Parts: sequence; structure tokens; C-alpha cells
Amino acid sequence: MMIKIDYPPPAFKIKTDNNHEFIFDELRKSWLRLTPEEWVRQNFVQYLVQMMKYPSTLIAMEKEILLGELKKRFDILVYDQHHQPWMMVECKEMNVEIDEKVLQQILRYNMAVPVRYMIITNGTSCIGYEKIDKRLELLKSLPSFV
Repeated sequence: MMIKIDYPPPAFKIKTDNNHEFIFDELRKSWLRLTPEEWVRQNFVQYLVQMMKYPSTLIAMEKEILLGELKKRFDILVYDQHHQPWMMVECKEMNVEIDEKVLQQILRYNMAVPVRYMIITNGTSCIGYEKIDKRLELLKSLPSFV
């Protein structure tokens, strides 16, 4: 079941330097290389902040986590009001299909950083899960921030 996302109109600052495009990340206050995945990540974060009213101060982006011996980076992590990890979002570029492989990736990340909600998006499609006990329930919509 796909979750419908109505993105806010983009109001990004974009610049070109050495034939590369960069986008200004409002949360991290820095210029980042504008890759197809970064475009999805920036739009999704703006959706969470502007449309869903998630507090931007409780959103972390591209932080490193350890999976056994491996260092990996999650895309977006939303903390609850008690500063506990609450929702993880895995972003893929638009031409990447959301499949079992991507689900397994976010489930591995969830072992290192347990969260109640796991969201996967490629900007066009969005699938979400809520972890209840030891099973995953498919979400019809993104959870409201509490």
C-alpha cells in the first residue's frame, strides 16, 4: 500500500560550482552536492516539516551508524519529544524500485537504531511500516508527530 505524499512547492537554494549542482540543506545549514537521492531526501524532509509539522530540531540526516563492523549512513531519523529515535526514512533516487532489498536494508538499520516507524521512499512511491511487537504493519499514511 502506497502512502500519498503531496510535496510542498520547492523553494530550494541551488547553485552550480565546477559544473556540479549544489542544494542548500536548511536543517544542516550547508551546501550539499545535488544528487538524485539528495533531491528526494530534501523534498521528503520539507514535506515532514512543512506539511506534517514535524519539528525540524528533531530531524537528523545522514548520520553514521555501526552495523556490526560496517559503518552505514541512514538518510533521515526523526526523534520523538523525548529525543528517542522514533521514525527512520530510507530515501532512494526516483529510478530505484522499492523492493524487498530496500526493505531488508532499513530492517538492518533498525537493528542498530530501533524505531517504531520505518518509511521507504523514492520520491514518487512511499511505503511505511509500524513495528508492533515483533511484526510489521503496513501504514496507510505517515504518523502524526506526537
